[in-house]
Amino acid sequence: MQTDRRVVEHPAWVIIGRLVSLSRRRLAATLVALWVIAFAAMNAVADALPPSTWVALKSLPRQGRTAIFALAVDPSNSQQLIAGNSEGSLLRSTDGASNWTSVYTGKTALTTIVFSPFNSGLVLAGTRGSGGLVSRDGGATWSVATGLEGRQVRVFTFSLTLVAAGTDQGVFISQDGSSWKQSGLANRSIDALAVTAIHAPVRIIAGSDGPLSAGTVPMFQSADGGVNWSPLSPAVSGSFIVKLAAGPLPPVGDTRPVIAGTNAGLFASNDNGLSFVALSGGIVLPSTDYTQLAFITDHHDRFYAASDGGGSGAGGIWRTNDGGQSFGSLVPPMRSITALAVSNDESPFLYVATFRPSDHVAALWVYRDTGGTPQGPIGSPTPVASGGRTSSGSSASSMFDFLTWSQTPYIALGMGALVVVLLAFLANTRSRRR
Repeated sequence: MQTDRRVVEHPAWVIIGRLVSLSRRRLAATLVALWVIAFAAMNAVADALPPSTWVALKSLPRQGRTAIFALAVDPSNSQQLIAGNSEGSLLRSTDGASNWTSVYTGKTALTTIVFSPFNSGLVLAGTRGSGGLVSRDGGATWSVATGLEGRQVRVFTFSLTLVAAGTDQGVFISQDGSSWKQSGLANRSIDALAVTAIHAPVRIIAGSDGPLSAGTVPMFQSADGGVNWSPLSPAVSGSFIVKLAAGPLPPVGDTRPVIAGTNAGLFASNDNGLSFVALSGGIVLPSTDYTQLAFITDHHDRFYAASDGGGSGAGGIWRTNDGGQSFGSLVPPMRSITALAVSNDESPFLYVATFRPSDHVAALWVYRDTGGTPQGPIGSPTPVASGGRTSSGSSASSMFDFLTWSQTPYIALGMGALVVVLLAFLANTRSRRR
């Protein structure tokens, strides 16, 4: 009797005993609840990524052998993305680029896609000659933006009160992203924009094409939300600005850092674009074109810079944690980076599009940057599909990585729930036979 009592009072058997004592309806409800917990836990495992490891993703539907230039991730949901394929269509994923759904069919290539950091659900897309598109439901549905018809829209940037667009005929301004008006620089082709003051009066910096003989790139600033523009004359090498990015405010001061990528290098400014210092040209960071820039969440001194190499083989993606004083390469699987989307997380997801000029393979990758040494890739991209995750490394190393992996508790929770469900079912079946 003493032995039997000890067995019954064991916590696991107490749980199972209580499950068995439930009525059929309550038992069924309990089993369903446990199954939901297990399913959610296993889902989290399926969606999780190994830290600091490159993982190959499926290619975009009907992408063909053309580079991907438009890619964006929702700042409030790291699993939701919008991409533009080579046919001019917009595709949406809600599961971290595992699956894509066509949400808009166009006829001209997409040049840029941007989620608003201030208005949830607002997404804008620019095209190469067909103006702009706007979505207010996170990219599920789209409509044509008025006032931008026929324009090449290359960039969007946001303040708290307005949106600015850079086009082949100057800068356009909108209050809501739907209707647009010309604001200035109509005789200039604007390739890059950055808002350096998001509160009124809104300050905007614009970068334009310049003649090859000039030696410096033409830049302009507006201190009144695009009403008036004046030239800047920074000592920045190159013939045109490819990308501009403004970071968060530092803890001390009221001036945001500005990063400029040109076709000849990477530069930084701490005085609203009045002057720049060169960041590239060293051993780690080459003097090449920098087409992608992104800051990490609310860190003024942490950002990514990426390049397609301009066909030179000098492309790649680099990260700095000290405002550009030093850089580390993330060692991408392919060196030519054509699009970059960074999630709004402390350890962000990097969705990266690459292009291999030798055989015109366009590929998609994801990288969870936890600050560790870059590993991978897992899976091998092909022109059709990719994304299979394979194991690598020694068994001891794999076991250590598994035990220290942030998703291991979810695996334990899921397996435990499955065991309880199975034991409860068996116990209930045995009790009904008696």
